[in-house]
Amino acid sequence: MPGLRRDRLLTLLLLGALLAADLYFHLGPRVRRRLQPRERPLGCPCARRAASPAPAPAPSAPRRVEPGGGGDPGSKLQALFAHPLRRRMYKEQLNLTSPEPPVQLHQEASWVQFHLGINRHGLYPRSSPIVSKLLQDMRDFPTISADYSQDEKALLGACDCSQIVKPSGVHLKLVLRFSDFGKAMFKPMRQQRDEETPEDFFYFIDFQRHNAEIAAFHLDRILDFRRVPPTVGRLVNITKEILEVTRNEILQSVFFVSPASNVCFFAKCPYMCKTEYAVCGNPHLLEGSLSAFLPSLNLAPRLSVPNPWIRSYSLAGREEWEVNPLYCATVKQLYPHGSSDRLLNIIDMAIFDFLTGNMDRHHYEMFTRFGDDGFLIHLDNARGFGRHSHDEVSILAPLFQCCRIKRKTLLHLQLLAQAEYRLSDVMRESLLEDPLSPVLTEPHLLALDRRLQTVLRTVQDCIEALGEQSVVADGPVGQWAPDSSRANATS
Repeated sequence: MPGLRRDRLLTLLLLGALLAADLYFHLGPRVRRRLQPRERPLGCPCARRAASPAPAPAPSAPRRVEPGGGGDPGSKLQALFAHPLRRRMYKEQLNLTSPEPPVQLHQEASWVQFHLGINRHGLYPRSSPIVSKLLQDMRDFPTISADYSQDEKALLGACDCSQIVKPSGVHLKLVLRFSDFGKAMFKPMRQQRDEETPEDFFYFIDFQRHNAEIAAFHLDRILDFRRVPPTVGRLVNITKEILEVTRNEILQSVFFVSPASNVCFFAKCPYMCKTEYAVCGNPHLLEGSLSAFLPSLNLAPRLSVPNPWIRSYSLAGREEWEVNPLYCATVKQLYPHGSSDRLLNIIDMAIFDFLTGNMDRHHYEMFTRFGDDGFLIHLDNARGFGRHSHDEVSILAPLFQCCRIKRKTLLHLQLLAQAEYRLSDVMRESLLEDPLSPVLTEPHLLALDRRLQTVLRTVQDCIEALGEQSVVADGPVGQWAPDSSRANATS
């Protein structure tokens, strides 16, 4: 009898220990998560928040924005960055986000400094060394989590308003978080460098190319727009750096091993999301682009605005701008295109997209804090650089229909047409900095020079027809000032 009682006691103790472990490791965290207050109400208040009026801009303060150059004296890229045209000073507004975030963060982290450095003229100042540090960190830091992007979550019926959602589903992208808690959008390689988009493909079914995202960032920086988030290439171990760190069961379920013993995965969405559309490592390593995340909408609200020159996303449809040569007059009558720099910024974006060959600019985004004159964020550039043998002149419709361009933009384009600053040469040199170099093939680089000449000829045609004063728009009085000091100004 005593032995029987002792066995029962040991059994009870064992069951109690198992129950305690289950409560501590499984049930407890679930209960705590359910009891935590939600950060936002159920539903999708993004549309309501986007419709709210933009707050008034903060008072401006001067900031030093251009480095002194240096480096290899034979470098065309360094010579371009040191050119007097770029060595100017904006009277910039205060930083977009507060220097004292609401939560305790490591403010020296490159992604935090990138967020704090956003100002009314661009995503980063010219003089900031943070961009180089951010690119290095996204390239080198280990990943600690992986998940679907908001686009794919929206297609699955979820809604998270921490990022603007524009579902598409014909591509695959993931959100990777690094050991410093920074986040980046990962787009895997879908095409080889020398593959061109077939001429029978519609622009809205084209693959998204990781190398186009990388090249778009470098081109944007060379043009001095600074409207594309910092983007870098990386060779990712999709087993260790995605599958083994993700907690998303749906993402885990779409990994498989191909007949060639390569690890693959595909998107989980209503269409084009089958094993034949998967991306595969070799056997685990896969190229991809990593684009730095912008601040969350809670810290820096953004608007997602339809492009007035949006294309028809049907097989036979045509938009008004494609049949009405006077369409720009209609756009100017719509707020805020007739009373702000918005139209000039759209023309900047059209020039940028023409150089890359991107026909898929259906929306653009902008920070509400900077008002109607704020810069447009050039997101989602992966459908560029698809065909080097074809120049889609219709992308330039905002330019040749409105016949307006910023003087600053025109001066930079003219500079890049000169032999000592030739666009293809400085792009080739800039792209050598990326770990996945060569990012673009030589025909794509040479196409940039050809397309640049098309833009300049279009501007010249407008000037001959209407006069330079009507075509070339000068910036606000006092926007430019000589760069007389090398000291960085404080916000």
